[in-house]
Amino acid sequence: MCGIAGTYHWPNGKAVTDRLTYVLAHRGPDGAGRYGHPAGDGEVQLGHRRLAIIDLSGTGAQPMVSDGLALTYNGELYNAPELRTELESAGARFRGTSDTEVVLEAWRRWGTDCLARLRGMFAFAVFDERTGELVLARDQLGIKPLFLLRRGGGLVFASELKALAAVTGGKLEVDHAALVASLLYYWVPDSRCAFREAEKLPPGSWLRCRPDGRVERGRFWNLREVAAEGRERALGGERPDLAAVVEESTRRHLLSDVPVATFLSGGLDSSYLTALATRDRPGISAYTIGFRAEDARFEAMPDDLRYARQVAERFGVDLHEIEIAPDVLDLLPRMTYHLDEPIGDPAAINTFLICSAAREAGVKVMLSGMGADELFAGYRKHLANVLALRYQRVPRPLRRGLSAAVDRLPVATSRRGLRSVRFAKRFLSFADLPEETAFRRSYTMYDRAELLGLIDPDLAGTVEDVLTEHADVYEDNDLDDFVNRMCLGDARMFLPGLNLAYTDRSSMAASMEVRVPYVDVEVVKAAFAVPGDRKIVGRQGKAVLKEAATSVLPREIVYRPKGLFSAPLRAWMSRDLAPLVREVVNDGELVRSGFLRRDALRRLVAEDAAGQRDFSKHLWHVLTLEYWYRGATSGAGHHAPSTA
Repeated sequence: MCGIAGTYHWPNGKAVTDRLTYVLAHRGPDGAGRYGHPAGDGEVQLGHRRLAIIDLSGTGAQPMVSDGLALTYNGELYNAPELRTELESAGARFRGTSDTEVVLEAWRRWGTDCLARLRGMFAFAVFDERTGELVLARDQLGIKPLFLLRRGGGLVFASELKALAAVTGGKLEVDHAALVASLLYYWVPDSRCAFREAEKLPPGSWLRCRPDGRVERGRFWNLREVAAEGRERALGGERPDLAAVVEESTRRHLLSDVPVATFLSGGLDSSYLTALATRDRPGISAYTIGFRAEDARFEAMPDDLRYARQVAERFGVDLHEIEIAPDVLDLLPRMTYHLDEPIGDPAAINTFLICSAAREAGVKVMLSGMGADELFAGYRKHLANVLALRYQRVPRPLRRGLSAAVDRLPVATSRRGLRSVRFAKRFLSFADLPEETAFRRSYTMYDRAELLGLIDPDLAGTVEDVLTEHADVYEDNDLDDFVNRMCLGDARMFLPGLNLAYTDRSSMAASMEVRVPYVDVEVVKAAFAVPGDRKIVGRQGKAVLKEAATSVLPREIVYRPKGLFSAPLRAWMSRDLAPLVREVVNDGELVRSGFLRRDALRRLVAEDAAGQRDFSKHLWHVLTLEYWYRGATSGAGHHAPSTA
């Protein structure tokens, strides 16, 4: 797992590539390399920062150059052993044991056709000295990031956006449409980028630059088609053996020449992976978090630690518990810097702190349960949307009465949060709406009117664009199954835009590789071959995964109430961060620039303080957006905060 960067037909490419690579040092503290070569009437420069996981020797160093091909690669290939065997039988010769060399030889033999055969997470650039062509590629599901910027016939690319900001001297212009999208979602969708000129290479795609300035793009994997094929398989009566598929994926994800540990929250997904991992790695280490008692009480958080300890004891896992009582005032600017774009999910802090603790203990690779909720309908929003369809059959006068009654209830007293009231208010805010709108409202921050009221009136058209984009992506399928439509929407938007993005940035900030066995092409194919009525059964989300997990885990773990991989935001907002919220609302850059409206923000703060509505998540995102914006507009977006 590494940081990659480079330039093609770019002025001063060598110095620029060195600068890019320097900014990515945290992604790969084990080594650095650069390669340069003429390309037509310009040149190509490839840079690399290495985190050595497989083949720790010099034969795994990058950029890797062999017989006219040069590769800078960030990733892990879980089917590298089979591909190596196949390539060897076709005459390929290998010097070392790294998966980088397998990618290089697969490219030599199959070109872009090799991409669909790669099973893993990756982003890479490969240059052909004979043709002078450079190709960029990104994995099927967008696990690994790749940012690029094109000017004229030139291109510059990197694993992180902050590197591109650094080499353009802080001259990149903020894309206000991406900021509007980030307010809606609390993250920037993968289709947009926080800086105007920059873009993200879409998951499952490649881009080829030719020396004559032409650029060609292609797709090698399409989630929409995978979901459609899954539906056909289900209609044909096929029932994937999910337990076998998840077990095989977990086993492959343990491939490593350095120690591997797991995240263990005590929830189903991480417990299942940890239990499976112990079959290959008895006594594996696992990391879990707890919160200060007063924070957990105020938040009405479930005690996940109890379940994590139970799993650890049963499977002989070496459990490390980390209490999260972070100095959020110190961590907020650091996390904003590392996250690259405004991402308002405090789980990023948890990930960073867990990875930092594990790294100090000598661990370099961790397995995460990320992705299971999206693929198997495990979030509360999935069940809530299914319940909303039933709720719509309740006579209208009854619905109106219920809505008015819930509206009057507080979400918190001075001493504790009232979680059930928060959920009820949330549910009633979308339960009457049409499908796509209801789904959007069930997980985004604001409805259309609230968003319009919060931002510069000149951006009203942008709000419509952002909402239309959600509808377009959500409705772009032929599935006749409501639950799988939601899962597909999540796998295309929520997973790459938020969860995979913050997991990559937070873990790499601690020089840690995080692997996601559920976000594996074979698991994804199996997930979409499962009909929605086997994912949500009664009031049970992720039912089919729970069924699979009962072969390994005790039922009280499998069927426990869903925990939250989150942070005690209400507690932080009312204590640690209260002065900062006041400062940002009254005199922040976003308010001063006119992007956010001061009166609307003050209303959010007042309603939250009165305990009438829960706006802690909204205000946390405003803080992350403010910090990101300050860095981006000061021309200092590429400097780490002094505390880092």
